[in-house]
Parts: sequence; structure tokens; C-alpha cells
Amino acid sequence: MQIGEAAERVGLSIRTIRHYEEAGLIVPSARSEGGFRLYTEPDLDRLAVVKRMKPLGFTLDEMRDLLTVLDALDTATGADRTELLDRLDMFHTAATTRVAALRDQLATAEGFADTLRGRLAQHNRPEG
Repeated sequence: MQIGEAAERVGLSIRTIRHYEEAGLIVPSARSEGGFRLYTEPDLDRLAVVKRMKPLGFTLDEMRDLLTVLDALDTATGADRTELLDRLDMFHTAATTRVAALRDQLATAEGFADTLRGRLAQHNRPEG
């Protein structure tokens, strides 16, 4: 599929996909005769991984590293596989920690909204 369809299916802008391509996170599987980028389902899977890492604050280098780990795990054996699994576990731990921090931020924000709602109610103004 071309970049527009890939962008729509993954929920990213064309500009973002091009940025990720320039950063080395995604490489289109092929080019059409006219030079258009062509993406496959595995390419979309990679974009989905990057999209889910972004709100957790992972850097482009970290995203690239995780994608490298995920790619290598498919064929790794022995000590290499163990090392890759250790690196994957580190990413899992980091993601879990960042999710917890976001939950804390959300709880704080919800508490603030509740305080404002209470102030509105205190002054007999309906919520809007």
C-alpha cells in the first residue's frame, strides 16, 4: 500500500511516517515504478510499535533499539537470544514505569478537574 493508506491505517500523518523513515525507524518494503513508497503489513506493525512508544516518551534511538531487538529475536538462538530477551525485559520495565507515571499525572489532573467542579457547584453554577 502507498504511504497515504499506511498513514490512515496506523493513524499517523504522512509527514510523521516520512520523519520516521528519515530517522531509520521504518523503511518502505518497496517502491512503485513511479517511485512511491510501498508498505506491507509488517511495515505497519513496526509503525504501530513506534506509535505506542511515542506517548511514553521513548527517544528515536530507544525506538530504533527496540525495533532492532524485536527483529533479531525472530532468528536469535543461545546467548544472543538471552541477551535480546534481557534487553526486551528492560524495555518492558521502562514502559511499565512510564505508564505508572502517566497514571499518576492523570490522577492529579482528574483531581484538579474535580476541585474546579466543586468550586462551580459551591457557587451554584451548573457544569458546562
